[in-house]
Amino acid sequence: MKAKALEIRDHGTFIPALAVDMNPADDAQRYLLRRCGHSCDGSPNVIITRLDGSGQATNDPYAWSGRTWPNAHDWIIRHWNELKDGDVVDVRVILGETQEPAVSERYET
Repeated sequence: MKAKALEIRDHGTFIPALAVDMNPADDAQRYLLRRCGHSCDGSPNVIITRLDGSGQATNDPYAWSGRTWPNAHDWIIRHWNELKDGDVVDVRVILGETQEPAVSERYET
């Protein structure tokens, strides 16, 4: 499994998120993940939750309500290999509402 800490942004929204690719790195992980029903076939299988641990955690982008979480989650799955820790996932860009993604608040003074 590989985890990435991401910044999800939308209109008036800042969400520190934890995304974990649920593909196993070793036999112990494979055994436990398979017992939970994960396919472990190498295709993107990303579970997302709030970085602070509050709220829902799911690997199904369609289990979320609203617009921010489902759009961000689906985009993260499709672009998993391009993402790195701290990247901004801006739903406004995903939906074509703006061309320029938000700048991470970590760079704002």
